[in-house]
Amino acid sequence: MEPFQTISIKQETARRFREFSRAHFGTHTEAMEAMLDFFLYNEISPKERLGPTGRTIEKKILKRINAVIAIIRDIEKNQTKPTNAMLQTLFEADAVTNKSLILEKRNAGKNPQNYPQ
Repeated sequence: MEPFQTISIKQETARRFREFSRAHFGTHTEAMEAMLDFFLYNEISPKERLGPTGRTIEKKILKRINAVIAIIRDIEKNQTKPTNAMLQTLFEADAVTNKSLILEKRNAGKNPQNYPQ
């Protein structure tokens, strides 16, 4: 068994370390070794920021989703609905025109004098 060494740290920091070590590891030594290994293997400094957290990423994604929803609603309001209305009026006008053509053909069939020879 290896001998123990003492390290002087502030009381509040020691309390936090003990809570962390009890929650995640069996002994304080295992906790300290795991933390040191983490920083050595990943070649990072404990003072570095690792980047955005899950909460900040989630907030950014939600903002982008809300922006996309607003864009889609704007497209529906300003492009899709007016275009659909124009197409509907074209189809309605075309239906009226087609009906008159059918009537003309029927009339033309009844009266053969209308055909050019």
